[in-house]
Amino acid sequence: MLNENFPVKMFLGRGCLKNNSDLFSDFGKKCLIVTGKSSAILSGALKDVTDIFEISCISYEIFDEVEPNPLTLTCKKAGELAASINADFILGIGGGSVLDASKAIAIFASNPDLSHSKIYERAIPSAHLPVILIGTTSGTGSEVTGVSVLTNADTGLKKSISGKDCYAEVVFGDYTYTMSTPEDVRISTALDAFSHAVEAYLSSTENSDVLYFSSRALSYLKKYITSGSFSLLNDEDYESLYIASVYAGLAINLAGTCFPHTVGYYLTENYGIPHGRACAAFFPVFAARAKKYCPERFEAILKILDTDEKTLIENIIRVTDINIKIEKSEAQRISLRWKNGVKNFDRTPGGFTYKDAESALLSL
Repeated sequence: MLNENFPVKMFLGRGCLKNNSDLFSDFGKKCLIVTGKSSAILSGALKDVTDIFEISCISYEIFDEVEPNPLTLTCKKAGELAASINADFILGIGGGSVLDASKAIAIFASNPDLSHSKIYERAIPSAHLPVILIGTTSGTGSEVTGVSVLTNADTGLKKSISGKDCYAEVVFGDYTYTMSTPEDVRISTALDAFSHAVEAYLSSTENSDVLYFSSRALSYLKKYITSGSFSLLNDEDYESLYIASVYAGLAINLAGTCFPHTVGYYLTENYGIPHGRACAAFFPVFAARAKKYCPERFEAILKILDTDEKTLIENIIRVTDINIKIEKSEAQRISLRWKNGVKNFDRTPGGFTYKDAESALLSL
């Protein structure tokens, strides 16, 4: 699975970390392990890694300060720590925030003069330490994308960086590490994977590979999206959700996302709505545009999910479960943020403008 278009060596399945533990030594003898506050520990992944490192004589420091929607300043701090210990590589263990942060930390570690807010303006590709990732949620697809979504500590706004320097070298995708995920997180990350799949499938940048990856993701998500149930999962369910997130990640890595991701950032920044739910909140508006501008592809999605438009939208609204009301003055003010155009808007069926974003915000 290693080629010019996908420069990531990926191992999938139960036990894939332990079964390929000798690979770590290829990257050196010093590592900065990047985590959040709990998932790396609760999942058991951190202990598995440190056990391997002790056997392999790999020294390490743990940076466990990555917050949801990671700040550029936090990533800069971790990058400085990695440089100070002469880390040979970065290992990220966690959900999408940790995986995204790990990519940025690897860049900061190799570019000491790069200020936290200037990472958006860096030369691409920049020098960076090798990155190894272990996911503990099933949603972002960050394991397989050359993208990192960061929150600018100066402005509080979410914005992505991308490029060859944002790919991991190696990914261990063991779905058993997702089993400790709380149900509310599991739902939000599944909605993120769903949003990735449908936005890529319906984007103006789709191609045969995108359609394949997206359809595979939707087929694995079908049971959960159409029933709206994410409770009492067994091994097969956790594996399906993780595989869905990987396929959806491969889809957006080629096609990108559409307006729900961009406008959804605002809901996360200002209302604290988790990213997956924030994206899915705009699915009714997105579906209406798809039905108008690319009806064949929209119908294809309904066929893959074996459902109808009304039922699908009702289920997404119910599972998303957000209750906010944005006033017209606020929607008008916020929409100006995108007045100069956004690539995600251009990829949206029929195109999308800041005035359309205003309408979308008012639809909530």
